[in-house]
Amino acid sequence: EISCSLVGSEMCIRDSFDMDGTLVDSMPYWKKLAKEYLQLKGICKIQPEVMEKITPMTILESAAYFKKIYGFAPTPEEIAGEVNGLMARHYEEDVPLKEGVREYLAKLKKRKVRMCVASATAEHLMKACLKRLGVLEDFEFLLSCETVGAGKHSPEVYRTAVEKLGAKPEDTAVYEDALHAVETAKKAGFYVAAVYDDNGKDNWEKISKTADETILNWEDAL
Repeated sequence: EISCSLVGSEMCIRDSFDMDGTLVDSMPYWKKLAKEYLQLKGICKIQPEVMEKITPMTILESAAYFKKIYGFAPTPEEIAGEVNGLMARHYEEDVPLKEGVREYLAKLKKRKVRMCVASATAEHLMKACLKRLGVLEDFEFLLSCETVGAGKHSPEVYRTAVEKLGAKPEDTAVYEDALHAVETAKKAGFYVAAVYDDNGKDNWEKISKTADETILNWEDAL
């Protein structure tokens, strides 16, 4: 297990960051979001396999799945809008940065590393959160899986991001906390820095073996 230090400045010329669980400590809010939404719809008992199924999905994909298994009347787009509305309040009001992120980004920016955010989260939610936290200007752009039409079980969001950054996968560090995303980025030829998050602790051993380097916490990585 290796703790990496400023991967982007030393190894790569471009950096693509996941947001949830990587830059911000939002996973506790996301974990309760489906339950919060379904309870509003009168569904109080949620099967574990439902939660497992939606983990790698975008909000729109999850909405379509909810419609399929629960028979909701609204369209997937309407359901996704309702779910986004519930989560938007957290992004706008109380989701925090992980400790050490602000300083880490500042050092990369000082070294003129070009950075973006590639996340399953909708772009307007990313923008609201990162702007409130004062780090939005560190990134050249925000890119959502919804924009490219595929979740992180597909490498499309990473490929689109690296094209916009004007680099190649082997010259780009991808920072991720989730196993499925780490595996996707690695298979697509990117240099992968895995970031520890409690939400993925059960998979940390496999994540560590798959990634090129690991960050146990941002403060130690400075």
